[in-house]
Amino acid sequence: MDLNLKGKTAVVCGSTQGIGLACANELASLGAKIVAVARNEEKLKAMCANLEKQHPAGHSYIVADFSHPQELSDAIDAWAKDNRANILINNTGGPPGGQAIDADIEEFRIAFNNHLVCNHILAKALVPGMKEAGYGRIVNIISTSVKQPLANLGVSNTVRGAVASWAKTLANELGQFNITVNNVLPGATDTVRLKSIIETKAEKTGGDFDAIQQQMANASPMKRIARPEEVANAVAFLASPAASYINGINVPVDGGRTGSL
Repeated sequence: MDLNLKGKTAVVCGSTQGIGLACANELASLGAKIVAVARNEEKLKAMCANLEKQHPAGHSYIVADFSHPQELSDAIDAWAKDNRANILINNTGGPPGGQAIDADIEEFRIAFNNHLVCNHILAKALVPGMKEAGYGRIVNIISTSVKQPLANLGVSNTVRGAVASWAKTLANELGQFNITVNNVLPGATDTVRLKSIIETKAEKTGGDFDAIQQQMANASPMKRIARPEEVANAVAFLASPAASYINGINVPVDGGRTGSL
């Protein structure tokens, strides 16, 4: 099985922590040169320096805040003028929780920009280089909510579903160029984002943090929460030559929690 990514460049979003960082590490371990994207330059510098020590390849970064799509567009367009990426990992932290009916219109707009609009900006900038190379992999890290909406995540459920439909459409359009587009759907994963969700729930309900965390773990047949590296393994496989005929699919990495097929 060909998992070799030597000579490939991967743009990895949200790569200074959590699942994004795990993806950058895994792709680099397979030989890819990483271009990390996040809003905190100091964290990006430290992350790239550490990655270079472990897997030297000339890793670099782009500073961009997904809350400002035009800033991202300017940054990625400037990079793409003189560079080409073979792999794009779209990964952005989810919007705050809450019921859909209680959400303000602005919450939907912000989430739509942060996820679908920014994903599209990146794809538009990088797909031409993928076509030239004859090799492209776009992997979107979304959520199991695209298969089964999650309680109290109304805005997230709505926008994640839109991203999944966008990705399937792109997969149909770009497959002829040897560019695949797939989605990885993490379940409960040990990240800063999950800790924030648990803390918010504990504050609202008066519940215990550990008890809520265990309840989430018990929702999976495996009775535990995922490690970021386990999600990254699925992402890296879809980014590799081995996944050359896998296109337009949603891959849950949730220990079997999702009730649908």
